[in-house]
Amino acid sequence: MRYLSLCSGIEAATQAWKPLGWTPVAFSEIAKFPSAVLSHHYPEVPNWGDMQSFKEWPNEQVDLLVAGTPCQSFSVAGLRAGLSDPRGNLTLTYLGVANKYKPEWLVWENVPGILSSNRGRDFGAFLGALGKLGYGYAYRVLDTKYIRTPRFPGAIPQTRRRLFVVARFGDAIGPASVLFDEESLRRNSTSRRDEGGDDPSFTKSGFASWREGVGTIRASGGDCGGGSETLYVEEGLPRKLTPRECERLQGFPDDFTLIPTQKRVRFVKEPDFLNYRLRSSTGGMRYSESEAECMAADGPRYTAIGNSMSVNAMCGIGRAIDSLRPIISDMGGDGA
Repeated sequence: MRYLSLCSGIEAATQAWKPLGWTPVAFSEIAKFPSAVLSHHYPEVPNWGDMQSFKEWPNEQVDLLVAGTPCQSFSVAGLRAGLSDPRGNLTLTYLGVANKYKPEWLVWENVPGILSSNRGRDFGAFLGALGKLGYGYAYRVLDTKYIRTPRFPGAIPQTRRRLFVVARFGDAIGPASVLFDEESLRRNSTSRRDEGGDDPSFTKSGFASWREGVGTIRASGGDCGGGSETLYVEEGLPRKLTPRECERLQGFPDDFTLIPTQKRVRFVKEPDFLNYRLRSSTGGMRYSESEAECMAADGPRYTAIGNSMSVNAMCGIGRAIDSLRPIISDMGGDGA
């Protein structure tokens, strides 16, 4: 499966789909820091830049088009300008890219606020456009803390509700099977948390804090981001989550966004945070203090992580699509 990723951010899709053997054709990201993260981890994948220039992009075989177009114009917390907002119009650009490459599958993510934006007319226009392009579709609001996959058997301890649209050319049954496949997107409708106890998805998740003995992280992603402003109460004292903890809350590897930069970063030389910067979780490698000062600052890391999709959500959707492909092929479909 060859996919093109728009509004790529730090690529939750690639983190989720690489184990499936799927190949990114290209990324489309213009923000400086996320683009640097992509270049650091995926130097072989081209970044085609501004998606509004898609008419100039090369012709490539694209089996799947994925994007989480900017949510500000559709967010309950935003100005609700909807498709009249230039950022909302990137959703229309997404449809233009789909029309250019005509992929078999589409995956689109946004905040639940899109459902009520402009009294639902914006979302209705988006779905109507999908139909005119020949796509059957299904949509569902998923909460990342309930999505369990083999890679994330305990889900991720973060409340983060997002709307996902899955579409397939000429077929609505396949997309519905993807989003309502309880094997790939399992959730418990009633948890022990609802009954006054601890939700087992938190305690079994394995996403414990990087600090020994802190215990489970509990956080809530905001309508258009998450992690950077969330406080964690430790021994009765609130503190800000570290970027590493925020990476874990989104399903990324430790220090995924802790990349080398050209700009030196001043950081507080308090022992725990100094050790956090000096220590890399990969291979037990340690940075010298001068090297640590050349690693990415926390601010852009928080922003990039908070704006990303959740890896476990993309993992579940990817697995469900992958499991359908041989079935579709057997039924006479074109199955990429």
